[in-house]
Amino acid sequence: MTKFESGVKVVPASQEAVYEKLSDLSNLEKVKDRLPEDKVKNLSFDAESMTMAPVGKITLQIVEKEPCKCIKFATTTSPLPFNLWIQIVPVTETECKMKLTIGMDINPFMKTMVQKPLQEGLEKMADMLAMIQ
Repeated sequence: MTKFESGVKVVPASQEAVYEKLSDLSNLEKVKDRLPEDKVKNLSFDAESMTMAPVGKITLQIVEKEPCKCIKFATTTSPLPFNLWIQIVPVTETECKMKLTIGMDINPFMKTMVQKPLQEGLEKMADMLAMIQ
């Protein structure tokens, strides 16, 4: 399993508040208008899943929730199957840190092809999630 990790993002909200927002994906609808048009064109949500179509259709489904600490996703539709974890760690009562990790079984040749776009996408996604009020 190959792992790709985002940088750690500081979020100006409590761990509980961030978990509550991110564990119901329909909350992401509220930040769509803040994203660049080309990023949201093929983006849709419901409470438990998120679909995007950057190159081919990718649907992520919530598969496990560890209250206030971690939300795990798995792809139900994707050219390359992968898992995504959102980890949330408290700093103070009004601040927390968040990190995104993608895990996928991928051969070395494919890894060199997807590493850069995947890393960039992961950082952008982490930045977007850190902006949610």
